[in-house]
Amino acid sequence: MHQFIRKQFVKTDLQTCWDFFSSPANLKRITPSYMGFDVKTEVPTKMYEGLIIAYTVKPLLGIPVEWVTEITHVKDKSFFVDEQRKGPYTMWHHEHHFKEVDGGVEMTDIVSYIIPLGIIGKMMHPFLVKPKLEEIFAYRFKIVDEVFG
Repeated sequence: MHQFIRKQFVKTDLQTCWDFFSSPANLKRITPSYMGFDVKTEVPTKMYEGLIIAYTVKPLLGIPVEWVTEITHVKDKSFFVDEQRKGPYTMWHHEHHFKEVDGGVEMTDIVSYIIPLGIIGKMMHPFLVKPKLEEIFAYRFKIVDEVFG
């Protein structure tokens, strides 16, 4: 299993930050356009435990992949968790944590994941999967700074 952790300081109050990130409608906005991210299910304005969201995403070579996640845990203005139910990973568990700090919000993402394809997947991780995750989160970091900067 691999783990990817990123922290970002967001220059806004906790309620505004929570409202932005807990709205499934903002997922596409913080995802690079080349990923072809397209939400396939109707989504509410606010997430809730048990919410299932289906997307199409094109992570490699423009090949569309169906990805289905479930919001498994929500603690208002503190954290939420999404877990893959169908998609490119053997396991995907993404924690989103929010903590009010002086001048804004410290947001922490903890992604725990297992790559499929056994030894081939393990060999691809440092050259393909990890750099792609870093690139996606770097884009997200930039957009969040623009939105709240």
